[in-house]
Amino acid sequence: MNSLRIALTELRRITAGRLAKLVIVALVLVPTLYAGLYLYANHDPYAHFDELPAALVVEDTGATTTEGEEIDAGRDVADKLLDSGDFDWTETSAAEAETGVQEGDYYFALRIPEGFSRTLTGAERLDPKQAQIQVITNDANSYLSTTIATNVTDKVRDAIASEVSEQAAASFLLGISDLRSGLVKAADGAAKLEKGAGALRDGAGKLATGAGDLETGLNTIEGKVTDLPAKTRELATGARKVADANGEIAATGQRAATAVDDAVAAYESNRADLDARLEAQGLDEQQRAEVLAIYDRGSAPLDRVDQRVGDVSGQLDQLATGADQVADGNEQLADAMPDLVAGISKAADGAGDLRTGATQLRDGADKLTTGAGDLKKGLQDGAEQAPATNEELRDRIASTIADPVAIESVSEAKASSYGAGLAPFFLALGAWIGGYVLFLLVRPISTRALAANQTPIRVALGGWLTPALIGAAQMVVVLVVVGLAVDITPVNWLGTLGFLLLTSATFIAIVHMLNALLGAPGQFLGLVLMVVQLVTAGGTFPWQTIPEPLHGLHHILPMSYAVDGLRQLMYGGLSGRVVADALVLAAFLVGALLLTSVGARRQRVWTPKRVRPEIVL
Repeated sequence: MNSLRIALTELRRITAGRLAKLVIVALVLVPTLYAGLYLYANHDPYAHFDELPAALVVEDTGATTTEGEEIDAGRDVADKLLDSGDFDWTETSAAEAETGVQEGDYYFALRIPEGFSRTLTGAERLDPKQAQIQVITNDANSYLSTTIATNVTDKVRDAIASEVSEQAAASFLLGISDLRSGLVKAADGAAKLEKGAGALRDGAGKLATGAGDLETGLNTIEGKVTDLPAKTRELATGARKVADANGEIAATGQRAATAVDDAVAAYESNRADLDARLEAQGLDEQQRAEVLAIYDRGSAPLDRVDQRVGDVSGQLDQLATGADQVADGNEQLADAMPDLVAGISKAADGAGDLRTGATQLRDGADKLTTGAGDLKKGLQDGAEQAPATNEELRDRIASTIADPVAIESVSEAKASSYGAGLAPFFLALGAWIGGYVLFLLVRPISTRALAANQTPIRVALGGWLTPALIGAAQMVVVLVVVGLAVDITPVNWLGTLGFLLLTSATFIAIVHMLNALLGAPGQFLGLVLMVVQLVTAGGTFPWQTIPEPLHGLHHILPMSYAVDGLRQLMYGGLSGRVVADALVLAAFLVGALLLTSVGARRQRVWTPKRVRPEIVL
């Protein structure tokens, strides 16, 4: 009796009868029922989120930016959520939303409070605050609903942050553009200021030179007019004496003119008297005329003297008047001369002050020229450092600032859905459960083979082959159902099937070994081992996330390698790791068969405990 005959004998035993055959079929379908149904139910749950009822509350009433633009961020967010169709949104009031979440009508609620838009524009008013979005959840509805709601709000927050950042960046860039224009204009103004300051410096230098020359000239004049008040006073005194003398001379001339006038009058009077006397003497008219003609010869010199004396008297009067005016002018000059000298002195001092001020102005203008030049250069440098942008470029820069990183996903191996991501774990778990339930029907050790005195290794192989064949059927059925019915298609069909067969054979060998060595306790230990591997295999989360004390179990238990190998084959991963995983499972398989042979050897010896075991399944 070889191992194959031992296996066939056991197979005929467990398939004897119609009901027994149905049991075998049921056992073949156990992994399919477990893994297939679970993966079918969880194939793509994200595709049905649009059926999850969620409440949306919008209390925001909008706001006005500093530029006068009307925004309604709360309404915009609500419209995007309603249009997205990600969830079965219902817009309602805050009270109804809270009640609905409490009573399970909604899985969660999203509330956009009043002042949401105004808070978003707070940075423009130098009053920055974080805008709030309230999420109302109830884990009694579903724990995952809280996680889903958190993900939704995170996406909404990121979208709003991106939009607000883009608007802020656009305003900032526009400000930089305006600043650059202002700097360019300021630089031009500084250039003009530099030129004007240079002209002012040159003018101030000339003014200082002229003021110095004026000061020198006035000092010279001041030195020469020091005695001028005394001399003008002497001149005024002399002029007054001259005027007085001229007045006396004019009076004398006036008296002389009066005397001449009196002589002329007497001459005229004497002629009439002479004519009367001549007539009294008896002279006729002709005779009197001849005598008067002789008398009249004296009138011509007298007339000439009268005329000359009158002329001289008039000239003397004019001379006296002019001398008097000269005297008055000299007196006024003498009176004004001290003030003139003092004014010249003050003018000289003022010219000195002007020279000093002009020198200071020149120095200040020189510094102003230098400063204006530095200002011009600084403004030009600042304008060059401020980028020149147009509206299109500013929009692109603002968009980049708001969303600086674009994620390019490059997948070396990718699961097609959520269910596909879980498939390696549940296929491996199904293989273990499938092998475990087989030993509820299959006997781990053939007593007939032991009675025939077969070698332990042959007995071990014979006891393993029967469940291994059924396990192979289990794996074929579960892979076909998962691949075709559930639509989780492996990248490598044949490789996946071969690896599943190896996994099933290994797990069956381990459960076989536990039953052969320990009997009923071994069957229980197989269940415990399955539970431990559920935790440590890293089927749902990376194994590094489990508590550190369990890390060692991950490396020494076979399901870890079964899950890893199936991932590589189903998603198209690293073939080198598949080989390593297969070698580890093969080592578990060989080791389990060797230990089973040890159990077969022990069962060749009958003991009281074996005759009457303490625990019977």
